[in-house]
Amino acid sequence: MSEESNMTQPVMIAAFDGWNDACQAATNVIRHLVGHYESREIGHIDCDGFYDYQVARPMLCHVSGRANLVWPQTTFYDITLDAGRHLYAQIAPEPNYHWKEYCSQSLRIAEELDVTKVITLGSMFSDCPHTRPLPIAVSDGECQCECDREYNGPVGIPTILDWSAADAGFEHTSMWVSIPQYLGSDDCAAGTIRLLDALGKHIGYTFDVSALKRRSEQWKTQASALVRCNDQLREYVEHLEREYDLKQRAEEEAGLGTPQCEQLVRETEAFLRQMGGE
Repeated sequence: MSEESNMTQPVMIAAFDGWNDACQAATNVIRHLVGHYESREIGHIDCDGFYDYQVARPMLCHVSGRANLVWPQTTFYDITLDAGRHLYAQIAPEPNYHWKEYCSQSLRIAEELDVTKVITLGSMFSDCPHTRPLPIAVSDGECQCECDREYNGPVGIPTILDWSAADAGFEHTSMWVSIPQYLGSDDCAAGTIRLLDALGKHIGYTFDVSALKRRSEQWKTQASALVRCNDQLREYVEHLEREYDLKQRAEEEAGLGTPQCEQLVRETEAFLRQMGGE
């Protein structure tokens, strides 16, 4: 699809709390957009029947001295990016039951909004260094489960919604960012920025991420401090950096011809033998 088409046709993005949302990087995309741009709630999916309340528990909140009970729910937003330009967003905890029916209801709402494309967002823990751009995988037009076409294993609700959108005739894209697994579950603004950048390129729009950049730099600073204090972790991160750099170089040199590729293969094999002997 051309960039001009991406800019004019209604798009719905979707992200879900839980297993598909390492460090809340995916759902924080929608929270950032809702908080930064003019937005309004335009719909919900009734939570009854989709959630186990011992897993996704209702929350008791006090506002202006009054107690309110907040149940898990799916919320749809209309987000205005600029004059005449908007996108729709879906955010929810990952449902526990009846995924097929849940996706059917989601796509019925998308149809009512005249949406032509569904973009699912996810984040996952992975072996990657915080000192490099966080890896991001974008699958456009065919389902690429959990970021890997060779993947065999369990999937989450973003993948099911992606497949359901394809079956219903929607254009569909999935975007997944990888988060360093050694840093725990604190919010990762760097991952949210990576997803926003990928989403912006896809729809032909530049999102304002200035509010996230300070938090991203703070995340990197804290991660570097943690690594400096642990020799074993430092060696592990250095190993991840070498793997990352080799992969990047391989991608850059793949089109340069056979001699360069053969040299890279030899260097990679030597590196792997060295790591195996440690």
